Amino acid sequence: MNKSQLIDKLAVLTNQTNKVAEGAVNIFFSNIKQALSAGDKVEIRGFGSFLLKRYNSYTGRNPKTGEKVNVPRKELPFFRAGKDLREMVTEGLKRDSGSE
Repeated sequence: MNKSQLIDKLAVLTNQTNKVAEGAVNIFFSNIKQALSAGDKVEIRGFGSFLLKRYNSYTGRNPKTGEKVNVPRKELPFFRAGKDLREMVTEGLKRDSGSE
């Protein structure tokens, strides 16, 4: 599912226009991005949490030239699935594969 499909589904489920649904989806994602940018963790119970993973700087190599390159410290967004989501996905995979 991509963002436009999510908007379409939300519009149908809430009996709203696509414009209203798009606004809600944009507000949702915008707030998650703002919280992560501020260094906060975002937890949605039953779904999962968004957090920042910190990576220390290290010396790497340019694959083209083999030259040593300093890679600076960085923080990257990371999603950790919640228990309910993990269980739902696992059950869906079991159903699709026909095994129990």
